[in-house]
Amino acid sequence: MRIFLIGFMGSGKSYVGRRLANTLQCAFLDLDALIEQKEGASVREIFSRKGEAYFRQVERQVLQQTGAHPNAVIACGGGTPCFFDNLQWMKGQGLTVYLSAGVDVLTRRLRAQQEQRPLLGGLDESALRAFIEEKLAEREPFYRQASIAYHQQSGEEDAAGELAAHFKGISGR
Repeated sequence: MRIFLIGFMGSGKSYVGRRLANTLQCAFLDLDALIEQKEGASVREIFSRKGEAYFRQVERQVLQQTGAHPNAVIACGGGTPCFFDNLQWMKGQGLTVYLSAGVDVLTRRLRAQQEQRPLLGGLDESALRAFIEEKLAEREPFYRQASIAYHQQSGEEDAAGELAAHFKGISGR
């Protein structure tokens, strides 16, 4: 089983993905970490040195390389399903799961991570919230095309546990 976790930055794709993969006893792949390994630079550095267009090209290549892993949970970047034919490719390769979270949850999580996020640098709380609302509205039509949606009301849910129970039920593991 190959599971692609998609959703806005801060929705918990890496956090949930590690735990889900552990529970399902399969590999965990973090697309951003794979990109950083390939490029020898952080996502933030790639964005600042080579730009978003370059990053999206590399992201697409690395995404397609995950097809070599038949049993894996793959945490994708927030923009991954929104560019090229990435979403259709993922849907053809496995299950797509949208980790949805409201603006309040995302704002709280991302405020603590602003320095690590290339698109968020220097935003005060009001600008951060406005950015999240705008980008989420742009990206949500892509996210909603996922095979499964898991909505986090408070951000304290056991998303990995609940998703693992769901997948074990359909896979017979």
